[in-house]
Amino acid sequence: MHYVIIDIETTGGSPKSSKITEIAIYKHDGISIIDQYETLIDPEMPIPQFIVNLTGISDAMVKGAPKFYEVAKKIVEFTEDCIFVAHNVNFDYGIIRQEFRKLGFDYRRQHLCTVIASRKILPGLESYSLGKLSRNLGIELIGRHRAGGDAFATAKLFTILKETDAIDLDTFVQDDLNPRILHPNLDIAELDEIPDKTGVYKFYNEFNQLIFVGRSKYVRRRIEQHLKNSKSVKGAKLIKEISRIEYEITGSDFISILIESNLIKIHIPIYNPPIKKIRFSHGIFQYFDERGYHRLFIGLTSKFIDPPLVGFNSKKDAISFLEGKIEEFELCQKLSDLYPSNSSCFQYTVNECKGACIQQESFEFYNLRVNDMIKNITSNNESFYIIENGRQKGEKSILLVENGSLVGYGFVPFHVQFSSIDKWRDQIDKVIESNDSDTLLIQYIRSNPSLNIVRF
Repeated sequence: MHYVIIDIETTGGSPKSSKITEIAIYKHDGISIIDQYETLIDPEMPIPQFIVNLTGISDAMVKGAPKFYEVAKKIVEFTEDCIFVAHNVNFDYGIIRQEFRKLGFDYRRQHLCTVIASRKILPGLESYSLGKLSRNLGIELIGRHRAGGDAFATAKLFTILKETDAIDLDTFVQDDLNPRILHPNLDIAELDEIPDKTGVYKFYNEFNQLIFVGRSKYVRRRIEQHLKNSKSVKGAKLIKEISRIEYEITGSDFISILIESNLIKIHIPIYNPPIKKIRFSHGIFQYFDERGYHRLFIGLTSKFIDPPLVGFNSKKDAISFLEGKIEEFELCQKLSDLYPSNSSCFQYTVNECKGACIQQESFEFYNLRVNDMIKNITSNNESFYIIENGRQKGEKSILLVENGSLVGYGFVPFHVQFSSIDKWRDQIDKVIESNDSDTLLIQYIRSNPSLNIVRF
């Protein structure tokens, strides 16, 4: 098996508008470098000054150099039957594929990222940038930010990775899409235009029926995983039926959860498992004992008519949550049904319980803290906004919750986030009509304690 370690320099800017100014390729047989190819390339556009300062490649240097179409055949032949390797491979591979696409050629190779592989095979380093990796590993990096120097250093790094763990390294090889197994109506070129951001994606068959809905923090990457999943029977069948793909970038992970859930309930796509009504299996319940103490316990929600103070997907989750609240509000383990005992609870023996378990603390004082805890964990009367990432830079998503129920969401320019909170409501223009939205909201808040929540 042969590999080609590649680095390119470009005109910078966005990947879609960047042009290659230099390319260096080192062919590697898994043991050492066996061949190389390197050339400047005329990008057919001015090189920005900040790129000149970074790489040293100027308009004068590329004048007279071959244009990309003049070296395209050489690149295809030199990399034929090889695995494409680069440090941050998505950038180099993406730009090169883009250049070929402009020529009407669908350039595809299996590929491997030495950043990702290094993190696994060489764990514990402070940085995995090419410069710092080279210094840490004793690799001489001559000509930083030039294709030849960076590609040679990456080739040396690749050799070290091979020598350290050749078997594990090969597990990082990523297959590219195989157009022959896809539906003939699916336009592969459009996949490259899908942003790799948080959102929802939808697969349609040739009869315009929605057959699958999904969500991901990396939409394009997840779609490609679907289209490569020919090993499972269900995956292979789905691939053959996908005739068209739609997507919606949300920025907010919770908004994508809401949209996905709503679409599945409305359309019931044949490749999505049916969504059952969301119901917590366990919950924290309350009662007053004969001595007047406000007590808590964990029980099955199916056994009680009254709703729990807060619900959970498992008893383990409920116990973990209640233990944290007991510590936070200095409550009693025994009176919370977590420490069965005929005497005091364990916390009392280590001076962390005030003695309500043996009536050393009066129920009046103890119940005050229980009430504080209940107010803390229930949001039935709370109104607030959740602020998350937007669909693009300079934008934020906002979700409005009133009296514990989700009202809707919207998107605002970044600067609006810091203006008057009274204006935020005007930006709420999307409403998800779902009986489970409030349950999804509770789950999301609980699993994301660092959410940016603004109460009002």
